[in-house]
Amino acid sequence: MPSTLITAPPLVTWDSSGLVAEIEAYLASLPTAALPLVPYVCPYGSTVQLWNVGHPLPRVTLLDRIARRPARPVSVSVADHLRLTSRYLHHAGWLQGALWDEAGRVCLLGAQAAVLAHGYGTPATVSRARNQVMETLHATGRFVSSPDMFNDAPTTRQADVHHLLDRAAARALSLGI
Repeated sequence: MPSTLITAPPLVTWDSSGLVAEIEAYLASLPTAALPLVPYVCPYGSTVQLWNVGHPLPRVTLLDRIARRPARPVSVSVADHLRLTSRYLHHAGWLQGALWDEAGRVCLLGAQAAVLAHGYGTPATVSRARNQVMETLHATGRFVSSPDMFNDAPTTRQADVHHLLDRAAARALSLGI
């Protein structure tokens, strides 16, 4: 059997400058408003979701259409209203010193009003939720005359508002309201 000599393949010299130039030319040819191929992932590691996930949307019945009235609000507990308020604040963005701005950001009261306007709960639910927030503020040693004063205080951060809403929701849940 004849022996064959196996030789290594010839060394290939690679000029990376041509490849880099080709990639840069391709990227420059893409439109600037192109949508990403993967869904946006927030910095905390989860995909962005709607603020009302897990809650049914208000449904307009036939009688509502005939009477030309809005749908009945979805019944939510005080704890659910406070959780929805926190989610809405996170979704829309937080603001101090005004109910809302042109970018859509809202304060604590603006978020509660938006949750109500989207058909979750009643004005009585919002009132009981604000009472829970006030009781939570006083229980934690923050003696302010309204949740809005806490929201607008220069030392308050968005995380403080979310923490307050979480504590108030836990308090409402423990009371069964």
